[in-house]
Amino acid sequence: MEQTKPKLAINVYVIKDNKILLGKRKKTGNGFWGLPGGHLEFGESPIEGAKRELEEETGLKSDNLIYKNTASVVLLDDNTHYVSVNFILDDFQGEPQLMEPDKFYEWAWFDLNKLPENIFIGHKKFLDNFSNSDTLIN
Repeated sequence: MEQTKPKLAINVYVIKDNKILLGKRKKTGNGFWGLPGGHLEFGESPIEGAKRELEEETGLKSDNLIYKNTASVVLLDDNTHYVSVNFILDDFQGEPQLMEPDKFYEWAWFDLNKLPENIFIGHKKFLDNFSNSDTLIN
């Protein structure tokens, strides 16, 4: 397989009452749970992209995103390499809504100590290390 250049992704850990918000994905990673997020668009800063993706996918708006970590994830099955810049949000109003039903089945809250087994492979690495890691570049 031909190797491609790494892509930059941004994600948001939305935390409330010791629970994390995850979306059950359609399309890529169908049936697996993942964080709100996506690809950075041309000209955006990572925090601008995180705010945009959060609002597009969940309807949540916040200016209180804080940098959490960066992870490098290589997926050999589909020959992709992502560098993910991840932010945390624990100060927001409202409840998440299903804004993109073509991309997600639903949004649900999971206890940080009892995450579902079927986590999207691109997010599994940094979700497994969420509580004890600020930087995951390796």
